[in-house]
Amino acid sequence: MSKASHTPFKPIEQIALGNRLLRLPDVESKTGKSKQAIYAAIRAGTFPDPVPIGRNSVAWLEAEVDQWISDRLTDRARNRAQRKTNPITQQGKTA
Repeated sequence: MSKASHTPFKPIEQIALGNRLLRLPDVESKTGKSKQAIYAAIRAGTFPDPVPIGRNSVAWLEAEVDQWISDRLTDRARNRAQRKTNPITQQGKTA
């Protein structure tokens, strides 16, 4: 698996009506990341911050989680395209 991109996450400023707030189990399921990995990425600034929804409760805006996933797909496509245009040569063979 390739290293994760460390580009800062850009939160959205306005949401469309009908957008949902996701609790942690939903975010874990949707992203495939563990609780620890989610909070580490938040500290690194590469994952959306949670939204406080109660005294001891937080949730994530679904649109921001979806955008984070979309950014990962864009990074993957960019990396694939770059590998095709710049193959790595090892011992006289192209990868």
